[in-house]
Order: sequence, then C-alpha cells, then structure tokens
Amino acid sequence: MTHPVDPVQRQLDAYNAHDLERFVAEYSDDVQVFRPPAVEPLLSGKAAFAAHYAKNRFTLPDLHAEVVNRMVSGNTVVDHERITGLQHDVVETIAVYRITGDQISAVWFY
Repeated sequence: MTHPVDPVQRQLDAYNAHDLERFVAEYSDDVQVFRPPAVEPLLSGKAAFAAHYAKNRFTLPDLHAEVVNRMVSGNTVVDHERITGLQHDVVETIAVYRITGDQISAVWFY
C-alpha cells in the first residue's frame, strides 16, 4: 500500500519540474479543488484541473513550491507551502490533500 505522502510528494516534484503530465497523474479522475470559505469546488475533474494548471501555473517560468512543514493524519496530508514565481511576493499557503487509494482525490487551498 502507498503511504499518503507518496502521491503528494510526487505531485510536488512534478509541479516544481513543470511536468504537467506527471503532476496530473497523481490526482484522481474526479478530483475536486476547494478554496475555503467557498463550499463549492473551484475545480472538478482531472480535465478541468489539468487545463487550469497548464494555463495558469506551468506557463510561469519561475514557479516553485517549497514545503515549510508537513503533517500527516490518516489519509490526509497537510503542507505549509511557500510559493515563488506566482506573484511578485512570496505566497504562503496551506494545502490539505485527501488521499484515496494511491491518488489525491481532493485538495483545499487556504
């Protein structure tokens, strides 16, 4: 069985390599992305997810995410991330990943 951290780390490595195919492979076909306090998903499904990252993230040449801290509880992985190359200033974010099987099935960005 896969450890819950494995798909999260693989997607982070692919994100930093700007490798869309490898990045998206770590997410389930029915992945949902949330940005609280909104209760409805911002993105639903792997196709919409891939299109968003292809258009809005992997076109940024200096994009890089660094994990400042990681916690794991059951099938949930919580990363405190420091993202550069997204805006002029460094962006601090919390990403909460729900792992189902060996893929990320939902993520909440705070």
